[in-house]
Amino acid sequence: MEKKKILIVSRSFHPENSPRSFRTTELVKELCRQGHDVTLYTIQNSEHQLPLVKQFGFTLKDLGKMRSPSFSPVKGDGRISFLFKRVMKRVLLMLFEYPDIELMFKVKRVLKNESGYDMLISVAVPHPVHWGVAWARTKEHPIAKTWVGDCGDAYMGVIKHDSFEKFFYFKYLEKWFCRKADVITIPHIQMQVNYYPEFRHKIVEISQGFKFDEVQATNVEVKNPVPTFAFAGGFIRTTRNPGPLLDYLVSTGRDFKFIAYTRTTDLLQPYKEKLGDKLEIRDYLPREKLIQVMAGMDFLVNIGFDPAQQAPSKLIDYYLSGRPILSLSTNQPDPKIVDEFLNGNYTNGFKYPSMDRFKIENVTAAFLQLCR
Repeated sequence: MEKKKILIVSRSFHPENSPRSFRTTELVKELCRQGHDVTLYTIQNSEHQLPLVKQFGFTLKDLGKMRSPSFSPVKGDGRISFLFKRVMKRVLLMLFEYPDIELMFKVKRVLKNESGYDMLISVAVPHPVHWGVAWARTKEHPIAKTWVGDCGDAYMGVIKHDSFEKFFYFKYLEKWFCRKADVITIPHIQMQVNYYPEFRHKIVEISQGFKFDEVQATNVEVKNPVPTFAFAGGFIRTTRNPGPLLDYLVSTGRDFKFIAYTRTTDLLQPYKEKLGDKLEIRDYLPREKLIQVMAGMDFLVNIGFDPAQQAPSKLIDYYLSGRPILSLSTNQPDPKIVDEFLNGNYTNGFKYPSMDRFKIENVTAAFLQLCR
């Protein structure tokens, strides 16, 4: 394929540890490997990002630091201060998509002087990145021949993950973005039901992608004294709740070790006293290190996978670790299958589809095919 000039706009990039960061980072690297001219706008972290610029040869441009004051509670806040900040954070998020709404203005500002690209790829979350592109791109100033809006989730269409629905007026921003984008890419085609029907003809499935041979787990001989298993990622009360599994594990009275790599600890804390050392709560690890650690588990746990709502990138990490997966819905887990896993029988483990679509070479080819 002839060399393309490609502009990517994303808040998230290396070294951030998130699915959207992985999406952007792997795409930039592979496009450069294939010889394309890549420019990336992101929030700069020079210490970690400039070595990648030197290695892969893309142009790195700064969206600028986020300047919106944070209302996140911090250690040492008194009870009143904690509650005030928590309420303010929620109210501002619901009313204005604050603080991420700042990105809409940043993206609009930086794109006013950009033009002549074959393809513009904007990456969300957060969705104000798309809104900023929609604001900047006009018939007189198209910036690129093709604009692809890459989404992990729809904005208005995914409400199961939260206790609060988006306010109605945000639908106009989402429809504005969907109307102006040439293509909308999502990681799993079944997720298109979350988008407004009039825009579904624009939707294309492009899976999350990784360079498999860079992060494949080394061969590890698993010899744990008790069944040892792990979960990595965020918990969600309505769709990815560990409670039913933990309730059953408590009832068995069996010896085991469940290690959760997560920062959403509120759903785990009630079980810490009941399970003691059987439950360990750990912070996130860098992806490469996490895969190696997971390779030493007896099995891994996936909770609440709904293809219409999610296509979790952690399933790729689980695959690369080489360990069996106990996949559960948020409803009462099947005691028979849980017992089988605790006994080392993984016959009813999660069956992976073909993994070729997750290879970054194929993901990049799918994006390039969208160029007009």
